[in-house]
Amino acid sequence: MFARRTHHNESFGKHYNSSFDKHRAGKATSSKQKRSFREAAAAVKKVDRLKKPDHNSPPSGSILTSPIITICVGPEKRLFAAHEDVLSHSSFFAAICRGQFLETATKRVSLPEELPEIFSSVLEYLYKGDYYPRLLHNKRRNTWELEETESNGRDNAESTVFHQGAGQVLLKDTMLYCAADRYGLDDLKRLALRKQGLQSGIQCCTILASARYAYANTPDNDSKLRAHYLALIIRSRSTFKRSGTMQMEMEKGGMMFFDLFVAICNHM
Repeated sequence: MFARRTHHNESFGKHYNSSFDKHRAGKATSSKQKRSFREAAAAVKKVDRLKKPDHNSPPSGSILTSPIITICVGPEKRLFAAHEDVLSHSSFFAAICRGQFLETATKRVSLPEELPEIFSSVLEYLYKGDYYPRLLHNKRRNTWELEETESNGRDNAESTVFHQGAGQVLLKDTMLYCAADRYGLDDLKRLALRKQGLQSGIQCCTILASARYAYANTPDNDSKLRAHYLALIIRSRSTFKRSGTMQMEMEKGGMMFFDLFVAICNHM
């Protein structure tokens, strides 16, 4: 297993942990030493920004009066509702709202391949600039931490989502990164990647399945999420070496293991 750690304000490649956490609506804990990400980002200028200020964001009155779009998600057709101006922060949804893919009579969008759990977090990010569990800044330690959840220190039920199509449990933050890539939300990609380095206690089989999912759902030129997994496997190679799942995954082959071979050669 991999120990939980705080994430210091340094570059990628040095401080990625092997852990991850799952979304669910809830209240944040707060203290004098911890502030929400959006509050702390203005004060800590040296920290990489996860959400750039959007000067084109409409005023609150405009958001509240913009048309409501209904989004039908997943094979079970779970319904979500969001303001058009909020959805339009995503280039994907902005194009849909302007184009012919929107059912004009009902203002409905269908996303049959998306998972409701993932889309719920995407909407939370679009409205709040973060998703549960939030990223908090510990002012005293000058580190980034995830807010406390009911599963912190006990289990990892909050960090994974069962993907019916893949037939496997996958890491939620990885799936959010891939969704953000589809929807044109680069800041959400950075946020999801940052949060992945703050999780702990994930099984090898889940990490490897999620890495394969990442390779299948990101472009070949992706230099962040794929590199994250390669660095994680190399750093924890003694654990993965003992994993029977690692052997089975390597027998399946794929681009991931060629990239891993190259990364190991460069690491030596």
